[in-house]
Amino acid sequence: MRKIMFSIIIFGVVACKKNPEKFVNDRPDSVTNIDDNQQDKSIVNTSLNKEESLKKLNEGIIQALKDKNYQRLAAYIHPQKGVRFSMYAFVNPEQDKKFSKSDFEKYLPSKTIFTWGALDGSGDLYKATISDYLRKWVYSEDFAAGQVSLNEFQGSGNSLNNLKKIYPKADFTENFLKGSDANSGMDWKCLRLVFEEFQGKYYLVAVINDQWTI
Repeated sequence: MRKIMFSIIIFGVVACKKNPEKFVNDRPDSVTNIDDNQQDKSIVNTSLNKEESLKKLNEGIIQALKDKNYQRLAAYIHPQKGVRFSMYAFVNPEQDKKFSKSDFEKYLPSKTIFTWGALDGSGDLYKATISDYLRKWVYSEDFAAGQVSLNEFQGSGNSLNNLKKIYPKADFTENFLKGSDANSGMDWKCLRLVFEEFQGKYYLVAVINDQWTI
């Protein structure tokens, strides 16, 4: 009897270590295709399970980035707060590029060049159109194949991460790609998506890239 009780206790401890607020996806084919009609239904009502809602939002946005369907991406942007883009882990509200939903849609098809920030190391300004920035910087790697966590950081480098300070009441997902053994894991990259609730639904308020910096 004691052996049975001990086994039950051990199983319970192990189960508790599986953080219920973290979902990790190791499968490269796990991002499902979401068409425009499905997407409208999944900009997601908070009456649904919160974790599942945010997971579906993350999948929809990652798929839109992977497909280079930036019009679809615009549907996820917060209708009042817009969306802010940060090149690295440190969010700078004064300097990071921010768009309202309408401005994002307005400038998306244009050739207007925006300054997104300064490149680590050289300090050179990074300038690009919205579509080029999304294609070459935001989705510079296949984050659809990454490990996905909710409100937990998997990537940790030498750049100050102030996400929780700037967005204290928000939820975020992290799409993490491990570094290679050849580079001692230091060539990891991740893409963080930050969400806030508005009128019973979650919307995208920030897109943050992170990687090891010099």
